Amino acid sequence: MRLLVLGGTHHVGRAFVEEALARGDRVTTLTTGRSGPPAAGAEARYADRLDPAELADALGDDRWDAVVDTWSFAPVAVQTSARLLSGLAAHYTYISSRSVYSWPLAPGGDESAPVVEGDPGSTDGADYAAAKRGGELAAQAEFEGPVLLARAGLILGPYENVGRLPFWLNRIAAGGRVPCPGPFDRPLQYVDARDVARWVLDAAEAGVAGAFNTVGRIGHTTIGALLEECHRVTGSDAELVWVSPEVVEAAGVEPWTELPIWLPPTGELIGLHDCDVSAAYAAGLACRPMSETVADTWAWLQREGTPTPATGRAGGAMDADAEARLLAHHDER
Repeated sequence: MRLLVLGGTHHVGRAFVEEALARGDRVTTLTTGRSGPPAAGAEARYADRLDPAELADALGDDRWDAVVDTWSFAPVAVQTSARLLSGLAAHYTYISSRSVYSWPLAPGGDESAPVVEGDPGSTDGADYAAAKRGGELAAQAEFEGPVLLARAGLILGPYENVGRLPFWLNRIAAGGRVPCPGPFDRPLQYVDARDVARWVLDAAEAGVAGAFNTVGRIGHTTIGALLEECHRVTGSDAELVWVSPEVVEAAGVEPWTELPIWLPPTGELIGLHDCDVSAAYAAGLACRPMSETVADTWAWLQREGTPTPATGRAGGAMDADAEARLLAHHDER
């Protein structure tokens, strides 16, 4: 298969490029060139996706079997790309997000759940949910062919430049008393970027279209199992101190942002770790063991170092003050 990846040098895009090359696909990447070169073996092209003329020049009149678009900002870029690639590609995948669903996300929701408003021609990417929804609408409206909307949930694995699993691996590796949010058996719902790539590439070859919640089943692992695996893989002598959701709340520490990955088992956030993924699994999605994701992420961090989070503190980072508050409240109880 001849594949065009709009992106391709970090996180999900990089996973796509490496998976496709390993399958024997011919891969072209299109980036601005600011995030580094693509994997060896891929043909690199460069353009500003917000400049239609520059983008058209970079694409030329070449043809592809499939396109994967990882854009997360102003929807107009997706609109322009989908329009230019109509007639030049057989299939278009837009890597969207479960953030497109109206807040709060209802536990157990499937792809028919209500979504936010989006403008496919918007030049504003500040509102992530609206931008992703606008990108979906742009791809469906402009591309003349099957369009797959991969509404990803929490994405982990090597090349993650948001800072969630890297935070826990690095913090546990540093040792000492590490406050870990419980309960230990709190189920998680996430997906390894490489499993997204594998599934989308198979779906593109099969001409699959439509929207899919692209994330593993709830309970694929738990917060306890994940953090204990981080402890094992890093060989750390850290003490994992399990703190209750009540302690987290009393300490004023924020789920998800200050405590990456974790969400309390009650409240309006619970839908982030609880959606219906039956459609994606019926279409072939499969998720590797959590231990493989943790081990491979740690190996990548040791090999290449921890990247600067692409979105500041959006991925989460519990600082020393938050740790101290958590431990103090835990010890008091």
